[in-house]
Amino acid sequence: MKQRVITATIALIIFIPIIFFGGIYIDIAAAVLALVALSEVFIMRKRIIVSPDATIAGLAVLSLASPKGAFNWLPAGVSQFDLFYFFVAILLAITVFTKNRVNFDDMGVTTLASIYIGLGFHYLAATRNIGGFDTVMYILLVIWMTDIGAYTFGRMFGKNKMWPAISPNKTWEGSIGGTLSALVVAAIYLNFFPQAYSMPVMLGLTLIFSIAGQLGDLVESAYKRYYGVKDSGKILPGHGGILDRFDSMLFVLPLLHLFGMV
Repeated sequence: MKQRVITATIALIIFIPIIFFGGIYIDIAAAVLALVALSEVFIMRKRIIVSPDATIAGLAVLSLASPKGAFNWLPAGVSQFDLFYFFVAILLAITVFTKNRVNFDDMGVTTLASIYIGLGFHYLAATRNIGGFDTVMYILLVIWMTDIGAYTFGRMFGKNKMWPAISPNKTWEGSIGGTLSALVVAAIYLNFFPQAYSMPVMLGLTLIFSIAGQLGDLVESAYKRYYGVKDSGKILPGHGGILDRFDSMLFVLPLLHLFGMV
């Protein structure tokens, strides 16, 4: 527990100023986090991270994680998503040149991971730079309070397992308690820092975001269980990897764009 607290404190000391200042700082942070998260997928799959397919995958994830303004050099009518497809095409071609030592299934996982990670971290930066500091703090509080509430209520009242085959420690009581915690904190925060919609609508969205965050957590638990690992990485002592800490955000942040908040 002591190690977790120390790591969390150091991470917040670094992360909060980046969020506060935004701009190029959050853009760079999002790109770096995306690359580290992608490397964790390769390591979980026991794949070499210094290889042609890992290099192309890194470029693919950067093409999605980077802000739109970073691609003004592209010809008119060509977007960052076109660039992403170009890298996917190269990944597919690698299956030919390696004579299926790197196969279609490998490239499928790599492509899916690049989309999941790249867009998730893209919207981390976009939420700050387009939505503003108030908006990014709103969604971070929703995610954090869902996690804290789920842990606290689960420890105190948890009896009914939610999905033991995927995450044996999660309970319905914890899940409900986490969402209620997020709603209460969001209501207080929104009273001082109103967002794009009215209070009732924002609380409805908070409910969706809280549930989506828990689903993102379960998704990460599912693929970690599939690959037989406890943590996605070791970069954060006591907490695991980048995917362990950002699993909920990768699911929730793109929803802010879908709901017109970013």
